[in-house]
Amino acid sequence: MSLTLAVEGLAVARGERTLFRDLAFEVRAGEAVTLTGRNGAGKTSLLRAVAGLLRPVAGSVRVHGLDQDGEPASALHFVGHQDGLKGARSALEELAFWARWFGGTAAGVETALDRFDLRRLGGLDVRRLSAGQRRRLALARLVAAPRPLWLLDEPLAPLDAGWRGRVGDVMAEHLAGGGLILAAVHDPLPVPTRDIRIGGEP
Repeated sequence: MSLTLAVEGLAVARGERTLFRDLAFEVRAGEAVTLTGRNGAGKTSLLRAVAGLLRPVAGSVRVHGLDQDGEPASALHFVGHQDGLKGARSALEELAFWARWFGGTAAGVETALDRFDLRRLGGLDVRRLSAGQRRRLALARLVAAPRPLWLLDEPLAPLDAGWRGRVGDVMAEHLAGGGLILAAVHDPLPVPTRDIRIGGEP
């Protein structure tokens, strides 16, 4: 199934300030698009609007190619700048919880544990993990419960060079299978991308 994310005439505001208006673009199957711009330009707000977590002032966000074209919530993962993990759970419990929540399987959890080297950390409480380990755990849900559209906010920020490359391999496999990536970044992703700049020059 080939999907396309279509953003048309989008305007988003924070309080009384309009961050951007009349934004239109598409992300097609197999494509990674990066959002760049100064801090406060609205990159995270745009991701939240696409995820359905923030109501835009104007415009629309649609995913075409689903059984019925519609809102993208059922087709996406959103991994924010904050990892969104519960510190009192073990790493394995947290991954299993998110996999169930997003309709994943036990086999998917096993695959994610291996891809992100989390088996030896599975019994540790999330609060005891380093920033890089927590980010790997947050990203592991992308594999544990596959969905075609990945919305990522600074996905590589706490990772070292080795893990950035390994996450790049996971991204490349996702794209090769027809997946889509829309990511807010300061550092380039380790896969070919098309850039959209949000806001004016700094």
